[in-house]
Amino acid sequence: MDALMSPVLELSASQLARNVAAVRERITPSALMLAMKDDAYGHGIDWTLNALADDVELERFGSFDVDTGLRIRALRPRARVFAWTTSDDDEIRAAVDARLELGIGSAEYLRRVVAIARASGRSVAVHLKIDTGLHRNGIRPENWSEFVAEAASAQRAGAVRVVGAWSHLAEASDAEDDESAAGFRAAVDELHRQGIAPEDTHLTASAASWWRPELRGTVCRIGAFCYGIRSADGPQIPGVRPIAALRARVLDVGDRSVEVGIGALHGLPSTLVGASIGTPAGARQILAVGDMRSSVARWNGVSVGDVVSVFGPGDQGESDATALGEHIGTVGEEILTRLTPAVRRVAIR
Repeated sequence: MDALMSPVLELSASQLARNVAAVRERITPSALMLAMKDDAYGHGIDWTLNALADDVELERFGSFDVDTGLRIRALRPRARVFAWTTSDDDEIRAAVDARLELGIGSAEYLRRVVAIARASGRSVAVHLKIDTGLHRNGIRPENWSEFVAEAASAQRAGAVRVVGAWSHLAEASDAEDDESAAGFRAAVDELHRQGIAPEDTHLTASAASWWRPELRGTVCRIGAFCYGIRSADGPQIPGVRPIAALRARVLDVGDRSVEVGIGALHGLPSTLVGASIGTPAGARQILAVGDMRSSVARWNGVSVGDVVSVFGPGDQGESDATALGEHIGTVGEEILTRLTPAVRRVAIR
């Protein structure tokens, strides 16, 4: 941290590599698709890809949107990149040019992709989405057969190649996930019945991929666990630790509290009052969150310049990002993704 005492987000490339290896070992023989939405969960797409540059096994990425997919493609020219949100026509054209794979969750979107593919003279790789109950787009089961027939026709005409079938789980309960999985299997069966044999099936994200092996498809879309972010209310993940640590320095020392150089304008939620963070003397509570600095309960022997760990792997008694998220009723990735550019990103080993 520099003389200006600005907060920093320390990013560990070696821990990222260990996490990815642990996740891959857990889900084998399913393939890992590393999810990179929200700028790689706030860690930075460029940093993440560069940190994993030596991982020759990692060749599949989930980008959410086309713009993110294009950023991935620029650094991974031969990777398979899956953009799953519905896009406008200009984005579709850019995706076709960049050989991105598109997630298709409506008949209207399929028709636009087919029209652009035909105009370009190219065949587009697509993953068809069945709505299994989360209602995060996708084709309703009662419309699935008709939709598959339309996709099969487009595939015979050479406009698309159906390379995947996919969906989202609500992860509300095991019983609901079991019901969703049964609906997903029925949807895949219908694809085969109509002459479509997708090489990829993917239903599970981080938590279900880890804890429900019977629900895994040939691919698992995993983001949070690879970055060391556990699920809200979930246990620590064996072999997986946070790759990011948010550090700030003490700016002033008072009788009952110390002021540290991080606040709401850095992205720290004002509602974190009462949450636990790490200090050289162990865990202490946040007493107030201001614009550019926050108050923390005082500890013995504190000096200006001492480092406070807002979240991280726990080496100063700090919480992980998920614990802070739980404190304000949200998830760990929100704590990371709301950090502003005023927080410097620093790469460590």
